[in-house]
Amino acid sequence: MTIYIDNRSTFLWDEYWEEVVKKAVQTSLLYENFEQKCEISVSIVTNEEIQKINKAFRNVDSITDVLSFPQLTFEEGEKADVNEKGEIILGDIIICMERAKKQAEEYGHCLEREIAFLTVHSMLHLLGYDHMDIQQEKEMFFRQEQILQQAGFLREKEEGQ
Repeated sequence: MTIYIDNRSTFLWDEYWEEVVKKAVQTSLLYENFEQKCEISVSIVTNEEIQKINKAFRNVDSITDVLSFPQLTFEEGEKADVNEKGEIILGDIIICMERAKKQAEEYGHCLEREIAFLTVHSMLHLLGYDHMDIQQEKEMFFRQEQILQQAGFLREKEEGQ
């Protein structure tokens, strides 16, 4: 598996944060029994950049926490793009660090949990899930929580229980 991480924010991104993302990605793939070698791109961006991307690709002129750009639809017969290593290119994850920090504070959990949550949420999109209706949303959110718990990214109140 190849994970490309591009920090385009002012946040000091180091090996610790790379491990958080890697663990969230790996646990998502394991949970979904996705055993093929794959490539994922993760970009860490500012409010301004994610707003521009959101407007350009979704025609929504606002800041958001994370954007996912899957490369596969998982339709039968679809041929996946592969990189030079023969890994399936799953897609791109774009995380807004400023929004992640704000949400971690609002939800009362650590930044690590928020980054893991956003990564897992996006991984599920890259693996073909969506939340366009109530049933899809319930299924996707259930999977998110299961993956986060498996990976040990608990809400702070869960840690003390």
